[in-house]
Amino acid sequence: MSTSPVASVVFLKVQEFSRRAASEQARLRAQLEAALAITLAEIDPASRVVLEAADGAAVVVLGDPRGALRLGERSLAASAAGLPLSAGVNHGAVQVLEKGGMTGDGIAVAAAIAEHAPPSRLLASRSFRDAIADLSPGLESTLVPAGTFTDAGLRSHEVFAPDAAAPRRRGRRYGVASVVLVLALVGGGVAARVAKEGREPFVNAVAQKVQPYWRDLVRKVRY
Repeated sequence: MSTSPVASVVFLKVQEFSRRAASEQARLRAQLEAALAITLAEIDPASRVVLEAADGAAVVVLGDPRGALRLGERSLAASAAGLPLSAGVNHGAVQVLEKGGMTGDGIAVAAAIAEHAPPSRLLASRSFRDAIADLSPGLESTLVPAGTFTDAGLRSHEVFAPDAAAPRRRGRRYGVASVVLVLALVGGGVAARVAKEGREPFVNAVAQKVQPYWRDLVRKVRY
């Protein structure tokens, strides 16, 4: 292992992924990758790493907790297209492996929080809320206490959720975003296209098609 930076981690978990049939798993993973191709458009590729997980994906974002929060919230808009996601967001140490990939407590805690989060909900750790407060003072007030839980390793975590008014304030914004995601995710048949074209070409094609619309949307709905 070479370096151990501190980063924001967004863990997107597909609910009950392991219990689903193989064909359903393939469809849901293709939808998740298409959603990420869209929602990652705002974040500099040099400052984030996408890691595949057994039941979803983790996005490690360097130096931009605010961008990580937006990524988590906007990714949940994919639920409107039938993708059953929950999101856990954390800020902590990650380790860059010599042979590629990443690991570390920052990722593990984000995964544990996503496991605890209800469907279509985002929960964030105390350390993430503190990182938001340090870099974007005032924004942390949009994350309100949502209780504590104990993970499988018997560690206790205090978690926070977007405040009750935030969904109403942003409802119109997410309505537009959901339309974009629905068009990208279900138009043309995701599973069939992935089987025919291959995963990477499909995701790249989706990103190229919707990024102009998404960038325009981002300009309109920034915090």
